[in-house]
Amino acid sequence: MTENANASPPLPNYRPLRIWIPVLLILLMVVARYFMSWFPEMPMVWMVGSFVPPLLGLGIIGWWIILSRATLLERVAGILGLGLVFTLVGMALDSTMVGPPIIVLMLPTTMAAFAIGVIAQANVLQFRRTLVGLLLALIVASGSALLKNDGATGNFSFGFSWRWQPTPEELFLAERQNNSRATRRPSVESFQNAAWPGFRGPQRDGRQQGLVFSNSWKSQPPQELWRIKLGPAWSSFAVADQFLVTQEQRGDFEAVVCYDAENGQEVWAREIRARFFDALGGLGPRATPTIADGRVFALGAAGQLVCLEAVQGEIQWQVDLQTLTNQQPPMWGYSCSPLVHKDLVIVHAVGLKDDGIIAFDAATGSVRWSVPANKDSYASLQMTQFFGGQQLVFLGSDGATFLDPETGKTLHRHDHQIAGYRAIQPAVIAPNRLMFTSEFAGARVIELSATEAGLSSTEVWTSRNLKPDFNDFVIDDGFAYGFDGAVFACVDLKDGRRGWKDGRYGKGQVLLLADSHLLLVITEESGELILLEANPEEHIELGRIQALEGKTWNHPVVVGQRLYLRNAAEAVCYELPTVASEAL
Repeated sequence: MTENANASPPLPNYRPLRIWIPVLLILLMVVARYFMSWFPEMPMVWMVGSFVPPLLGLGIIGWWIILSRATLLERVAGILGLGLVFTLVGMALDSTMVGPPIIVLMLPTTMAAFAIGVIAQANVLQFRRTLVGLLLALIVASGSALLKNDGATGNFSFGFSWRWQPTPEELFLAERQNNSRATRRPSVESFQNAAWPGFRGPQRDGRQQGLVFSNSWKSQPPQELWRIKLGPAWSSFAVADQFLVTQEQRGDFEAVVCYDAENGQEVWAREIRARFFDALGGLGPRATPTIADGRVFALGAAGQLVCLEAVQGEIQWQVDLQTLTNQQPPMWGYSCSPLVHKDLVIVHAVGLKDDGIIAFDAATGSVRWSVPANKDSYASLQMTQFFGGQQLVFLGSDGATFLDPETGKTLHRHDHQIAGYRAIQPAVIAPNRLMFTSEFAGARVIELSATEAGLSSTEVWTSRNLKPDFNDFVIDDGFAYGFDGAVFACVDLKDGRRGWKDGRYGKGQVLLLADSHLLLVITEESGELILLEANPEEHIELGRIQALEGKTWNHPVVVGQRLYLRNAAEAVCYELPTVASEAL
């Protein structure tokens, strides 16, 4: 009796941990994370690098609970401790780190740190090994609280910086008061018949015509004329006379801004209270303003559609799409560049029921017509001319819809369902053929026919040889040039066969110098400008310059000899060499 009373209580049944499973999971995490940089040409490769590591992190939790050989106390304490780590660190995160960065960065790294901690102590038969794992998880997770995020690249690589480091927007706003204002003022005539009236040019096809440019940048490189800082946005430039119009984020305001094209000095800026950020797309407006009939039409990422008179930038009317449609902004914000047709301005409003596409009176902002439309689209509306009439083309995840631009009446629907969204402009490639693409299904060409009811269509070919995400393609002499994932490619419009695939430029943008049969490609992550020959036989790189710093999704613009580029931090103007200047 006395012996039993004095006996020590039995020790918990600690055993060495089974470690080969978490070791394998961590190795697979590393492979998955870098897989997209090794194989950028593979379709949907970003999903491997972005979502496989978090799933493997959850696999570590499963190992810990079921197969680790840890005691019941350790397993319960480990799960509760990890929950506490995520809760505490989550409360301390910068607002830009909430959402996808937690899934893509914090979850897999924290779980890997926990696993490494307990693996290192696997043979320590004490509760201490669980505490070591939790401590290491806390240290690694806390690193996320020191960061802020300015958005991801097309392959889900986030742009992290230290939390205390000034953002490009903050640097721009701090310096803006000291910047020179333009002395030259536009006239009413300046904004009539704009040379580059909006998104991707007069026909929204990324095609420049009128000059023949030199293909030799070694002997005659582009000459930088000016460079400025500006607020973040993925907008491009609209150009009229010697003036540029774009959109920016400036603190708590989205701004429509006019710059002097000669020197980059600000002419006027109209600010609208709105600020939109998402963890993938980053901060600021997405759409490009449209210049028409002496007015500027602009749609902000938060849904503010405004009409400005172009000389002074005074607001003539303003509509809040969120209020009008009773809907929150789509995931990446409102991205449709306004399309002006006669006395209408038309946008994809992403509303339910009849508020999908809305046409406003260009003079008053009142609604003239509205129709249902698929929500899964980040493309802008496109005007086409088939069979002597005009059609408004909308691309969504369900296919292509053709509308009468005067009334919104549906003329035809071509069904081509995909699992994701569409974000690319369609291209007219023949008098009765249209091509449209997506990362999720590749490219499709349809042939249209006129009917008594409107239009009908048949599929000519579908090919997975060109799969751009949000990177528009261009057409030259029967071939399409654009991005297949993150690699540049050429396909034959007759059958969709690939001519070549080369050039790892990320998910950048391309502009065609049509009379020169040259391509200007701006790379996504580095901001390099590449000159390519529009050659269907082979990929020929003719030159490159470091044009911008940092991620660039904005479309290039060329008017005359001037090339205008911008991203979320700066804008630059180059003079491109022509064949005529090359001979001098």
